[in-house]
Amino acid sequence: MKNLISLLIVLVAASILISADQPGVITGKVTDNTGSPVAGATVVVKNTNRAVLTDINGFYSITVRPEDKILVFSFIGYKTKEVRLGKKDQLDVVLDPEELKLEEVVVTGYGGRNRPYPAVAYKSMAAEYDAYYYQPTFNTEGYSTIRENGYKLVLNDPLSTFSIDVDRASYSNVRRFINMGQMPPVDAVRIEEMINYFGYNYPEPKGKHPFSVYTELSVCPWNNQHQLLHVGLKGKEMDKASLPPSNLVFLVDVSGSMNMPNKLPLLKNAFHLLVNQLRPNDRVAIVVYAGAAGLVLESTPGSNKETILKAIDNLSAGGSTAGGQGLKLAYKVAEENFIKEGNNRIILATDGDFNIGASSNAEMERLIEKEREKGIFITVLGFGMGNYKDDKMEIIANKGNGNYAYIDNIQEARKFLVSEFAGTLFTIAKDVKFQIEFNPSRVKAYRLIGYENRLLNKEDFNDDKKDAGEMGVGHTVTALYEIIPAGSEEKIAGVDPLKYQANASKVKPDPNAELMTIKLRYKHPDSDTSILIDQPEKGKTIPLNQTSDNFKFSAAVAQFGMLLRDSEFKGNASIDQVISLARNARGEDDEGFRSEFIQLVRTASAFGELRSQK
Repeated sequence: MKNLISLLIVLVAASILISADQPGVITGKVTDNTGSPVAGATVVVKNTNRAVLTDINGFYSITVRPEDKILVFSFIGYKTKEVRLGKKDQLDVVLDPEELKLEEVVVTGYGGRNRPYPAVAYKSMAAEYDAYYYQPTFNTEGYSTIRENGYKLVLNDPLSTFSIDVDRASYSNVRRFINMGQMPPVDAVRIEEMINYFGYNYPEPKGKHPFSVYTELSVCPWNNQHQLLHVGLKGKEMDKASLPPSNLVFLVDVSGSMNMPNKLPLLKNAFHLLVNQLRPNDRVAIVVYAGAAGLVLESTPGSNKETILKAIDNLSAGGSTAGGQGLKLAYKVAEENFIKEGNNRIILATDGDFNIGASSNAEMERLIEKEREKGIFITVLGFGMGNYKDDKMEIIANKGNGNYAYIDNIQEARKFLVSEFAGTLFTIAKDVKFQIEFNPSRVKAYRLIGYENRLLNKEDFNDDKKDAGEMGVGHTVTALYEIIPAGSEEKIAGVDPLKYQANASKVKPDPNAELMTIKLRYKHPDSDTSILIDQPEKGKTIPLNQTSDNFKFSAAVAQFGMLLRDSEFKGNASIDQVISLARNARGEDDEGFRSEFIQLVRTASAFGELRSQK
């Protein structure tokens, strides 16, 4: 009996010693001094490379070992805090804002449309905060001119042809302006990108094609004499484990213009999020450019995250901007590590301020068009403000078989690089083109809302050499048409009746006829030959109050875009109607993006240009 008791004592003591050597998990929440969650804060075990980032709600979970004593919490704009570990496995932390010494206040600048906004310049010991908080009286941001699509008479122009666009940069950029108390420049508002920022609940694809086609027709909310046509695509979903291996090249702008907290430091945090998504069979190389371009990390497997993260953390900004050289080197590195039947992609992170080498838009376009033939895709991440070059980055994404996002905060980085990881980085179809033929028995005239810089000639639809947009795993793409029904007495500018073609007197309205035929062309990512989808649509009109959340919410976003642009086609659009439609179409809204949109609309309604629309 005594021997049995001794044995039990030894076993208990051994189990205590073993458990003492086992790692544990500390969880908690990081907030600021107002109680708001701090998303993207770094939590590091002191004197180690083990680190995690807080999620969108400020929560974190990190593994600690018995010898670990201190966790370090940090985020841009807050004081770093060290907290000693105790016996508890939950540790909530409050970060205090960094204190700035204010010596001088400069009061006014001018925002978009020459409307004054507050601007404060600080002379402080931290130059990076000077740069961040100072909003200069000049602005060198660059945007391509957008001239809104007008109405097309079906008898003269029955075909509407355009390339799909899965970019979402315009919405987050517009959000940045509004949250800073400014109206965005008119040409920063690309309505199709605002609509496509949000996901929509379309049916999953079935059959041999990688996406499904969805349509819905109802009364146009801002003009009850017109109809609104909603057309949607849904890309097939794929399990992350079944996605092909990735050969990624991070192309990072480290020029002097990136030396601001909302540029390079935010960029580093964004790439931390992406690296944590990588699998062992993925590979990453890092190319940087400033006065010249260089390789700072050779292609490294995703299992070696510490090496990749260390290379990212060591980046610093300074010098001029050899963007053209950087692009050439990144393509060269991607080609050297090319994975056959894999995902070969450059991820360019920049404010777009190229000023050495291939810097003109035409030169950049020719460079990208030449390099894309190597089967390497590109993702563009835009950062910063003041000298932001949206036009250049849009060209790179459009011409380089890629997509484009504007990262205005860590939540946006998480959305684009984590929540939408597969759709962002993995292409299921390239050169996707729409061509819709409207039936004059149902439609007198139509207007495509947005997509102005994605329009194609009707002949381009069948030309496999003509570049078009790419679609990622699980992506949704939405297009809206405002339609003037057949038989309407509304006058639309057009040409004189054609002598040898059908004219209005020969076409009778027929509410039972087909509305249109939708044709789509796409290529598989590794193919140069397109595949045709041909789908006629009856186009049954349903009452607005019976339409889906897809329809109502996309219509709300389109209205808001037209109000921001002060569009000649906005009709009876109003802030009240935008909010009402959006509020009734929030659906589940797990991530809160639709609710955020409603708040953004309310914020913008305080601006002078929109006060009459309250």
